[in-house]
Amino acid sequence: MARAALTGTRLRERRMALGLRQADVAAAVGVSAPYLNLIEHNRRRVSPRLLEALAGRLGVDVEMLAEGAEGAQIEELRTAATALPGSGAELDRAEEFAGRFPGWAALARGLARRVASLERAVEALNDRLTHDPHLSDSLHEVLSAVASVRSTASILAETEDIEPEWRARFLKNLHGDSERLALGAEALVAFLDGSDRAEAQVGIAPQEEVEAWLAGRGWHLAELEPGGPGAAALEAEIAGLASAAARGLARDWIAVMARDAARVPLAALEPGADPVRLATMLGVEVTVVLRRLALSPGAEAGLAICDASGALVLRKPAEGFGFPRFGSACPLWPLYAALGRPGSPVTADLVAAGRGGRRFRAVAFCASRHPEGLGGVELREAVMLVAPLRGGTQPGGGAQVVGSSCRVCARGDCPARREPSILTDAAVG
Repeated sequence: MARAALTGTRLRERRMALGLRQADVAAAVGVSAPYLNLIEHNRRRVSPRLLEALAGRLGVDVEMLAEGAEGAQIEELRTAATALPGSGAELDRAEEFAGRFPGWAALARGLARRVASLERAVEALNDRLTHDPHLSDSLHEVLSAVASVRSTASILAETEDIEPEWRARFLKNLHGDSERLALGAEALVAFLDGSDRAEAQVGIAPQEEVEAWLAGRGWHLAELEPGGPGAAALEAEIAGLASAAARGLARDWIAVMARDAARVPLAALEPGADPVRLATMLGVEVTVVLRRLALSPGAEAGLAICDASGALVLRKPAEGFGFPRFGSACPLWPLYAALGRPGSPVTADLVAAGRGGRRFRAVAFCASRHPEGLGGVELREAVMLVAPLRGGTQPGGGAQVVGSSCRVCARGDCPARREPSILTDAAVG
């Protein structure tokens, strides 16, 4: 059923949900009950003025009655419906469901977002527990202090004839190890707590600091646009970063983003623009355009940048497409295919493995440079733009099912798997 044709249905469902009589609503908006009955059964078109009056009487937005749920909301419902294979949900009736039962539809979307959020939290925590060297060091420090305290306490408890001088030494050591244990435990708790304050996150990596700062700015620095105050206006924020390494990385990225802004104006970044064609038109590298598309105001696209080793040096997440915090990413990403084919764009439709399976269009490009000239080293940098696609969540059409990393990937039949997944019980093909 067409979206506009459901206006009357939405009116009727809303009125009935409020317990209002048709005659009372009709009288309130100045029409007859039979005429309102025809409208509610989609047999008469409703004028904009009457629709506004009805919306006011029923306490809903005009847009909800006239247009129903937005496309993104319908997409969320379809994603939630496909999260459990074999659920039997009628995907072709998602719009009708949202129009007739907006409250239940909102609940379903909210629960789906909650599940997705919890899954991302589990992935991040597993990633941290599995790969984080700072966590390993903190645990080692705590365990070492515990062992030392236990050993010293055992000597004091089991030895009766200790010389006073040695007893004083053991007590002093016990006090020192206890202090070390307390500090180590506090540091470990602060590390796992995930506090929003960077200085409280013991062991946070400089790259994470910079990415958190950029995320807090919406991944766009308006100060760097032509005519803006420039990098100097950001210095106070940079000085507030916790580590010197993070401050250095932030200044490096500010320089890159300032150069990109000078070479690719925001006005040229039209939705759905061909990055290769745009780069050719502006006379810049494709990697510059990909960065600008992902780091423009309000951009939904994610961005991954890696060096020749494959290590991710910048991670801007896209909703529904996870990036690993530590360790290697999915080897099936076009990012790595581009790394082996410098100068050639690589495009692919991707489906995120796991619940929901959102679909994305990825464009990757690798640029190489030779800072030491002829005979010197070659440095490669690959950039991948990951943009969400509307209108479907199932694989099909040649789309590649990918994950964030093997450890938390739900695809059970992946030919590139390096290690078992902790999600094997939920693996999908």
